[in-house]
Amino acid sequence: MSTPPLTPRMLIPTTLSPLGSPRSNTARPEITLEQPSGKSKSTASKSTKLFRRVRSVFRSLPIMSPMCKFPGGGTRVHENHVHGGTRVTGTLFGYRKTRVNLAIQENPRSLPILVLELAIPTAKLLQDLGVGLVRIALECEKKPSEKTKIVEEPIWALYCNGKKSGYGVKREPTEEDLVVMQMLHAVSMGAGVLPVSGGGGQEGDLTYMRAHFERVIGSRDSETYYMMNPDGNSGPELSIFFVRV
Repeated sequence: MSTPPLTPRMLIPTTLSPLGSPRSNTARPEITLEQPSGKSKSTASKSTKLFRRVRSVFRSLPIMSPMCKFPGGGTRVHENHVHGGTRVTGTLFGYRKTRVNLAIQENPRSLPILVLELAIPTAKLLQDLGVGLVRIALECEKKPSEKTKIVEEPIWALYCNGKKSGYGVKREPTEEDLVVMQMLHAVSMGAGVLPVSGGGGQEGDLTYMRAHFERVIGSRDSETYYMMNPDGNSGPELSIFFVRV
């Protein structure tokens, strides 16, 4: 779905440090995003749940090898679906010269359930996606009697295609994050730029890429998000792995 036309009232005002934009007095759009349900479906039978968990564990194996080295070939997800996965909306966004942000939503019209700032320049990640498969692994230390949900961990060691690339930091959605999500609330998938009042200073326009992701929970210590291409067409492939080791 293409991005709806933007009116002057929908221009992003620049106030937020994570996005690195200067301040402006432009009126913000009204935030009408809905609260996420926070409820997990429990209708599957025990055998189905067991089958899903086994498949999920095997899908998570590549990131559990030493030094986060991945097999060179990689496996394409067929039929635009991952068995045992839950579909969510993922948005990569940021100014080209600043770090990229990742927002996960239940759907394009809901508030983010997860926002991460990744130590990868936005332009670099988009360039890598244009070349082929990109695998991002986020690792943290496994602690005894760990009760924190894996996506609630505050900081992660970040690997991109097996190479250490700094850190990923979880943060609460800021007002500017919500403005971006609101501007894209009618977009289920697509990529482009959002104009910024005043040109965004040295950072330029805000670049975004939005797609459906399949969320697969392997265990309490592993969770994976697979980007899905529409109608099974070939295109950028992105997998994001969370793992405690």
